[in-house]
Amino acid sequence: MASTVTSDTSRPGYGQLLRTRGAWTFLLPGFAARQPFAMLTISLVLLVQHTTGSYGAAGAVAAVTGVSMALFAPYSGRLADRHGQRAVLIPGILVHGVAGLSLTTLALMDAPLWALFAAAVPTGASVPQIGPMVRARWGVRLQGSPLMTTAAAFESVTDELTFVLGPLVATALCTTVHPAAGLVTEASLTLVGGLLFAAQKSTQPVVATAPHARVEHAPALSVPGVRVLIATFLGIGAVFGGMQVSLAAFSESIGEPGMNGVLYGVFAAGNMLSGIVCGAIAWKVAPQRRLIVGYTALALVASALWTADSVLVLATLGLLVGMCIAPTLITGYTLVDSLVPAGARTEAFTWLTGAVALGQAAAVTVAGQLEDRLWDGAGFLVPMAGTALALATLVALRGRLAPRRVTRMVTRHAARREPVAIGEM
Repeated sequence: MASTVTSDTSRPGYGQLLRTRGAWTFLLPGFAARQPFAMLTISLVLLVQHTTGSYGAAGAVAAVTGVSMALFAPYSGRLADRHGQRAVLIPGILVHGVAGLSLTTLALMDAPLWALFAAAVPTGASVPQIGPMVRARWGVRLQGSPLMTTAAAFESVTDELTFVLGPLVATALCTTVHPAAGLVTEASLTLVGGLLFAAQKSTQPVVATAPHARVEHAPALSVPGVRVLIATFLGIGAVFGGMQVSLAAFSESIGEPGMNGVLYGVFAAGNMLSGIVCGAIAWKVAPQRRLIVGYTALALVASALWTADSVLVLATLGLLVGMCIAPTLITGYTLVDSLVPAGARTEAFTWLTGAVALGQAAAVTVAGQLEDRLWDGAGFLVPMAGTALALATLVALRGRLAPRRVTRMVTRHAARREPVAIGEM
């Protein structure tokens, strides 16, 4: 589909983007359905730490949830590309609601850790992939439009707004209402917001039924550039996970557990603000170069987190880290559009989302163990190590991020047509 933006799009702008026909029909329910994603990990950490008294156990349960989501998200995205988003969303939403409430009940009953792990698997595996699905809808509405970078920035800002609101709401509910209130709210929002989003059938990508659909549905993971981006996003997940556990531990160590949501909100606010600016700029620099520069800055700032010894210093560093994350996320998601065919776009986005979740899960586990076994703030070593390793991978394999060359249909004979690839990925 050609772009449905009616005004001049030679310069990117949020006003032009939001005037895209049909955009608001999926943006509003999509925003509601995204909130649970930002609430799940911190709600789990706070609940399980409350019932077990261990950040290590809390981090392990949250990690199982994150790993399950990371493993199942790409499969969910592939099914959505093949059968439609609605067909995947509705059963997944129902499973997630039941699994999340079961996990909450088990935690409150002081169930053994293995039982919490068992309930965490379906809870994570069924997390609805609303963000990738919204990005795929933008891809359909804006195909070939210069507003694609603006859309990627807008989605990053939306994600970060949820990471401002989600942890604040979850922390407030868990610390002032009930330790389980965060997870109960997360399950409820998933059910209501997800079903409203699934009801917007007119804007979901059309499922390809043409004979060449097999080419369009080639696995996104087969694209070398996607694999490089996955490694890059694993490092970003390490920042999210390491900070979630370490900020909670730091806030408790100073006797102000409610400060956790505030500090994490400052971090996410920096991400959101830089995302707004990034999307408003008409970039002249190639996205591959922007990604390397942005990631280098992220690794440098993340390396200083473990040295913070006060709320003010930690808030300042958190703000800077957040400001470095948004440009890398935006550029990574923008590159997907040039690396994979439209028929594998949702799957590619879910691989990146899953990579963030997997990196977050690993970081939560390691940071929890470091906080339990070493000094307060040792968990901040995780973002430093994760971003350093990811940056090394990105620099070494940056050549694989070159845009794919176009494929087209060429007539071999008058009686039939066969797909012939012109160039290669």
